[in-house]
Amino acid sequence: MSDTPLWKTLLIWALCALGLVFALPNAFYDRVERHNDAVAAIEKTRGPEVDGVRPEGTATPEQAADRALWPDWAPSAIVPLGLDLRGGAHLLAEVQVADVYAARIDGMWPDVRDALRDLRDQIGNVRRQPSPEGVLRVAISNPAGLEAAVAKVRSLAAPVTTLTGMGQSDIEVSTDNGEIVVQLSEAERLATDQRTLQQSLEIIRRRVDEVGTREPTIQRVGDDRILIQVPGIGSAAELKSLIGTTAKLTFNPVVRVTSDAGARPGPREALLPAQDDPNTYYIVEKTPVVTGEELTNAQPSFDQNSRPAVEFQFDPTGARKFGDYTANNIGKPFAIVLDDQVISAPVIQSHIPGGRGIITGQFTVEESTELAVLLRAGALPAEMTFLEERTIGPELGADSVRAGQVAAVVGAGLVALYMIASYGLFGTFTVIALAINIALMFAIQSLIGATLTLPGIAGIVLTMGMAVDANVLIYERMREELRAGRSPRVAIHEGYDKALSAITDSNVTGMLTALIMFFVGTGPVRGFAVTTAIGIVTSMFTAVYVTRAIIAIYIGWRRPKTIIV
Repeated sequence: MSDTPLWKTLLIWALCALGLVFALPNAFYDRVERHNDAVAAIEKTRGPEVDGVRPEGTATPEQAADRALWPDWAPSAIVPLGLDLRGGAHLLAEVQVADVYAARIDGMWPDVRDALRDLRDQIGNVRRQPSPEGVLRVAISNPAGLEAAVAKVRSLAAPVTTLTGMGQSDIEVSTDNGEIVVQLSEAERLATDQRTLQQSLEIIRRRVDEVGTREPTIQRVGDDRILIQVPGIGSAAELKSLIGTTAKLTFNPVVRVTSDAGARPGPREALLPAQDDPNTYYIVEKTPVVTGEELTNAQPSFDQNSRPAVEFQFDPTGARKFGDYTANNIGKPFAIVLDDQVISAPVIQSHIPGGRGIITGQFTVEESTELAVLLRAGALPAEMTFLEERTIGPELGADSVRAGQVAAVVGAGLVALYMIASYGLFGTFTVIALAINIALMFAIQSLIGATLTLPGIAGIVLTMGMAVDANVLIYERMREELRAGRSPRVAIHEGYDKALSAITDSNVTGMLTALIMFFVGTGPVRGFAVTTAIGIVTSMFTAVYVTRAIIAIYIGWRRPKTIIV
């Protein structure tokens, strides 16, 4: 075995050592998980970066104690457990895509009004008329200018950006009883449905991930439904509370303040309650100055009185609109509206350039942190109706873990007994390599964040058999060489070299099968495929290289004249 280069031997043992180090946190799962959760919670309390330096986060005594459960310098990645092993919440939601049509058309009114303003000499006054949801009706005082007005509104149309809507406009403009009627085209409705589902998926994913839950399954089901499965969360109600929060932020001009809950707002105005004062109501313009969609960042912070607040930053478009409005309305109040409640209504003291500001209110630290998370994630584009909800208790998950552990231990024990009984000392070498193989599997799954499910445990058990199968081929080939009168060194060398092609063929076939299951299958099938694919890679490494390195140490140390395989 002296033909193995030293660098290769060192590399093999270095990889094994790294695998053991990165697999180690899984042996202290609860402690490491609490450490990771505490680190994530403390990280969220860090303020925005100033002059290239970001301040340290603040920790509660409980968070500091949890963080101390595991060294900060040590690897802390652990294998995420799936819903069937950990327990958690399952939701099936239906997205009300039709709600988006009304918001889209309502948002077009300022553009239509401004466009028709250029034709005032021809069309006279312009008024918005009552209309059903998703339809914009506009009346002009001079019917003779109707044709020019329609042409002007049609110039606002944009092409549909999907392949199926190629060459079509996003709006349809018609006339009815002397009024201009604007609504979305059918092609744009289909494109809007696709965007709404995709945006809802992304926002839900960002919200669920950022709040600290682990490895959620969030996927589209059918035309307008979304499946959400989150391991480790307490209940379906808790998950609904998080996902169902729209966090729709707008900045609206204030018309007047009143204590009358029955006050009647004027056209295109709304009566909104104050969040922290049940006796105060604001009448605001419905059309906002800027919206939360133009936010680029939001971070929990503190105001000048050391009370919890949220700092925000607009994108260039929002910053320009916000700056122009504050410059032109000094001395007037404007309302910061969150989900149809006025959380703050400050008076504009001066021009606010740069699009940066702060939201104050009666917040706790936790509420300001959650609000910042929701604002960063954005508003859900449409309401969701929850059709199915289910909570899988942690007790059921713990039972599954115990059953999986028993299956893995029994499988490993039977494989070890068979190898030692069949190949003696060389079988013992295989058992050592098998233990390293399992550690490497957990290390890789921890690093890539692959979720372990009950089918995944089955994949680990299957990998044990596949791993020793390669050594069976090698040892049987070594026996043939020994019977042919080869020396121990030659027999070992020939056993590994001549069995390599058969081992490679079987593992390539297994890898192709795992890849097909991953790309075609869903849910548990994919979990099984991921674990199996990782196991194929690690078993190939341990069966061919690790066992050979162990045997090399044995041969170099004992220098036997004969070997028994």
